[in-house]
Parts: sequence; structure tokens; C-alpha cells
Amino acid sequence: MSQNRADFTLEPGDAETLSRLSGPLDAHLRLIEGRLGVHVHNRGPRFNVTGPEAAVRAAASLIQELHRMAQDEPVSLEQVHTALQAAHIADLPDQEPREPVLRLRRAVIRGRGPRQIQYLRAIAHADLNFGIGPAGTGKTYLAVAAAVAALEQDRVRRLVLVRPAVEAGERLGFLPGDLAQKIDPYLRPMYDALYELLGFDQVARLMERQVIEVAPLAYMRGRTLNESFIILDEAQNTTVEQMKMFLTRIGFGSSAVVNGDVTQVDLPRGQLSGLRHAAKILDGVEGVSITRFKAEDVVRHPLVQRIVEAYEAQGETRGTQRDA
Repeated sequence: MSQNRADFTLEPGDAETLSRLSGPLDAHLRLIEGRLGVHVHNRGPRFNVTGPEAAVRAAASLIQELHRMAQDEPVSLEQVHTALQAAHIADLPDQEPREPVLRLRRAVIRGRGPRQIQYLRAIAHADLNFGIGPAGTGKTYLAVAAAVAALEQDRVRRLVLVRPAVEAGERLGFLPGDLAQKIDPYLRPMYDALYELLGFDQVARLMERQVIEVAPLAYMRGRTLNESFIILDEAQNTTVEQMKMFLTRIGFGSSAVVNGDVTQVDLPRGQLSGLRHAAKILDGVEGVSITRFKAEDVVRHPLVQRIVEAYEAQGETRGTQRDA
């Protein structure tokens, strides 16, 4: 797609107004870049915006409007988020037809196959993303990679890793240790990805400063998470009520990724999975993206793909027998 450019100078160009406009560490400009798929550069009051034509027009207009607001009072991230919503972003043409790439300090991450590419693109553009499919399709790893990229680029202030405290045939109360020690083993896939992408020492420092927070789902009640990248893993083990509670925690400037495999539900028999329910009622809602992975998307040992396919085939056979 051809790149367009808009150049303009903001007046008055005093440092205080420009600081209010840009936000801490240019957080407001980075949010505009991420949401509109443009690049914003400035030297003092002189700005240039590059990207697809419609997005460039929207970004230039938005920056000038925020500059007018900044002349009278500080501009909050919530105001930038609201202004972006009012800019009718959904009406813009596809901003990123090319393959999305996550450039981290320790790695460069690309999607393998069309659904992983679709998943990464969705995370870049939607505030709430569902990744639904079998184990081994890269859902958790790519979500953590996207979260690390957002943190390194100052698009969010913290990462929140969440998991329902349910596991196959086990009750956490019977496990030794405090709650953190009980829940940590179940978050191992996310920890492994963090260690690979950030390093052990950096993860430890960020957790000590609570930039990275790990919590069981029950601890989300009553909270509002602003400027955060939130990942709910193993979401098939949420109830409908828990899922609604979690989804309503999302605050301004935040992105959420909800992952799970609806074929591996460990809830009591007959209880509806909150993931299955949410994917049904939120499909088509603006700002929500759902990526459905299949057996052919498995990127582990080839035997894993064949195992998943065998179980899927058995499930289809049972469904046909029940319908007969």
C-alpha cells in the first residue's frame, strides 16, 4: 500500500502545551500510532505523519484537536482513547495488509501461517481479542510477545497475566503453599514466554516493581485495569459470570487477549464455559476480534497435530450420532 505524508506545524508551540499533547514518554502519540497504523514524528511543534492516506488524515486531524485541548488543560490517556473512538477508526481501510512483525529487544516475532498472522494483526488493532483453538497453536506465546512489545514501546504501563484457578481434577486448596505458589505452576506457559522474551532477571525486576502482575481470576473482581495489557489464559475454565466480570475490568488504554481451548473444559459437568458463551455473543461486536485456530495450525511435534485431528474427528462423529 502506498504511503502518504502530512506535514504541519502546531501553534502555539510552547514546550508545556506540546508536553501535554504528547503525554508521558510520548504515550499519547504511541497510542495514536498503534491504533491508526501510522508513524508520527515531531521536532518541537513541527510534525509529520506517514501511513495510508485515510489514516494519515485521521491522525493529523486528531493531533491538531488534542493540541487545542492541551492549550487549556493536561490531556489524559482516557481523552486520547475517547478521541480515537470518535475518529471512526473502524471505517478506515485495512491499515496493515502486510505481515505483522513484533520487534522486541531480544527477538523478532512473526506469525507462522495465516491464522497466526491474522491473530497478531487482530491484537494490533482490536482492544479485545479471543484466541480459540487447540494446544500448540501459539496462542499464549504470541499474546505474551504482543504484550512485551506493547510494554517496550511504552504503549502500556503494565502486564497483567490472569488464569482461572481450575485444573483438571485438582483443587488448589489441597496444594501446598500460599496462593501465589499454588497458581504459579498453572501459569508456566506464560512465564516461559516471558523468560524467553525478556530474560529471567528482567522478569524478576518487573514483577518486583509490579509492572508484571500475576493473579488468579477471582482477584480481578472490583478492579479497573487502565493502560494495561491483560492476558486471560485457559479461559475455557471460566464460568459465564466470571468471564463477564473479567471483560468488564478492561479500562482506558488497555488491550485484552483471552485464550483457551473449548474442547478441554475442566468445569463441573453441565456447566457452560464462559469462553464458549462469550465467543458466541460477542462475535461481530465492534472492537472485538475472534481468531479460531485449527489442528493444521499446531506448531509443535507433528504427532500433536495428528492427535488433535483424531480427537476432532471423534468429536464430530459423536455429534453426528447425537443428532441422528
